[in-house]
Amino acid sequence: MPNLAKKYVDQKFVLELLDLFDSEDPRERDFLKTCLHRIYGKFLGLRSFIRKQVNNIFLRFIYETEKFNGVGELLEILGSIINGFALPLKAEHKTFLLKILVPLHKAKTLGLYHAQLAYCVVQFLEKDPTLTDPVVRGLLKFWPKTCSQKEVMFLGEMEEILDVIEPSQFQKIQEPLFRQIARCVSSPHFQVAERALYYWNNEYLMGLIEENSNVILPIMFPALYRISKEHWNQTIIALVYNVSDLTRLIGKKNEEKRKREKICGRS
Repeated sequence: MPNLAKKYVDQKFVLELLDLFDSEDPRERDFLKTCLHRIYGKFLGLRSFIRKQVNNIFLRFIYETEKFNGVGELLEILGSIINGFALPLKAEHKTFLLKILVPLHKAKTLGLYHAQLAYCVVQFLEKDPTLTDPVVRGLLKFWPKTCSQKEVMFLGEMEEILDVIEPSQFQKIQEPLFRQIARCVSSPHFQVAERALYYWNNEYLMGLIEENSNVILPIMFPALYRISKEHWNQTIIALVYNVSDLTRLIGKKNEEKRKREKICGRS
């Protein structure tokens, strides 16, 4: 079938197909997604061209128009493509992550495609953990200043990243990351503060915090203390007391551990 179709499915066909992704009809975009995905799978000679043209669409969207209806559908296709990337990752793929996927977070319409974008980012980090540092720092650079809805989305994605992060990579980004989390916990917006405080319900993250408490607790304690005295929302204050209890417990455990190590060192 591909041999028969090669006469018709060429670069010009792909360009016209990609243009149709700007349709306002989600049903049409869904059919186009299936078509493009199958073309990518069957026509190996067109793969590089398809990736390059999708890159161009995203670059125009990020830096010129901020308008293209099919961003979510294209990201969905890319999610399964990234899953099939061979290791080690090519420089082209790393550039796509850092120069396109990360800047896609700054668009005002992020909510329309954020789930697909976050999935792509996490797929990359599972394949190559060394990319965690530049990705997290990139997200911190684009962290929303005035849109609480986007901030909640960023917090959700950051927790997804932390769920797959390696301890060695966590240590590289813990300080700038928790300075941002401390700002989120201190947010007057209820949902932002709540989402940040829910990080302490994550068992894997709590383990990382415990291992690196000497860095993280001095960043978090002043924010937690201030909120416990000043925040307007009683639910947030209750959550803060729970988090404060957990952080105090971590501090106490680490102090006991240091004492034991000191005693063992003398004997």
